[in-house]
Amino acid sequence: MPVGPVPAEGEEEGRLLLRFAAPRDPALIAKWISYQVINTERQDWRRGAEAAYRYRQREGHLDVPYEHVEAAGAFPLGRWLSDQRRTFRAGAMTGERAAELEELGIVWDTADASFETNLGAARAYHELHGTLAAPRGAAILDVPVGQWLTNIRRPGGLGKDQGRARRRAAALAAIDPDWNPRELGWTVDWQRHYAYLTQLLESGARLRDIVPGVTRHGEDVGRWLATQQRGWDRLNEEQQRRLAEHGVKKAPRARRTTTKTAAATNPRAGGEAFQKGLEALTQYTEREGRLPGRAVIEVLPDGAEHRTGIWIGNQKARRDRLDQTQLAALAALGVDWAAS
Repeated sequence: MPVGPVPAEGEEEGRLLLRFAAPRDPALIAKWISYQVINTERQDWRRGAEAAYRYRQREGHLDVPYEHVEAAGAFPLGRWLSDQRRTFRAGAMTGERAAELEELGIVWDTADASFETNLGAARAYHELHGTLAAPRGAAILDVPVGQWLTNIRRPGGLGKDQGRARRRAAALAAIDPDWNPRELGWTVDWQRHYAYLTQLLESGARLRDIVPGVTRHGEDVGRWLATQQRGWDRLNEEQQRRLAEHGVKKAPRARRTTTKTAAATNPRAGGEAFQKGLEALTQYTEREGRLPGRAVIEVLPDGAEHRTGIWIGNQKARRDRLDQTQLAALAALGVDWAAS
């Protein structure tokens, strides 16, 4: 009749090895230690699987944070699952254990799971805005989708694995073929305004009515459109083609007599310095579709650097000394205080 608790699987064999082993027999002692290690590993697996089951029943998923400790038994479930993923990737996990974890809903590749979550947010953003050219600060469904899109547009942003990167790019293209406008030769900001222009026209707006001040989703599409027409020659062929499909044409060349008159009537304010600043500001807004920040330094065609952001601030400080022609020129480029 056995005395005491029934030994666990493998435990009795280990005790017998020690009972009949010669004192200090290194081979048998090593074998006994091996039995103990195997037994402990089995116990650890069972505790982990049970903790995973409890978590899945309670939370409805098995996307467990790495630092999570399951309250029952204070089991480090997040770390344990991470160890199982590593074992699985190394090909060292049995099929039975892999099947058990898959039945519980383990996420083998957390990177793919994160991508799918963000892709869902991108899909929701596109349904609302009709484009994936989101500004960096855009968020939807509590996901910072603008920053995520910015990150994945960077070289290597879709991951180092080329097959996975192609699949991810295809998933994004299925939502918006122009999700990465940098590959087309223009900025995200340009693509967003172009998409909004398209939407305005498709909703029945007439091109001639889309003037500065006409907005969509908070973006001044009218001002952007005027900038494209003035800077037509700086657009690439595909940009010109897309705009031309909407009936957009290059703005007629402005007559220079007004500028000469302004310079003659107010030589200090309307002289070469002002014209160079206006040239730099025009160049920047036509390229970026917005006003420059204070730190912006624009490089002019002759190679000269112009502190365009500071220049705008200086013009504002001396607004009362600018004539109406100069104010109108600034207002046409989107400088709000010049129009007031």
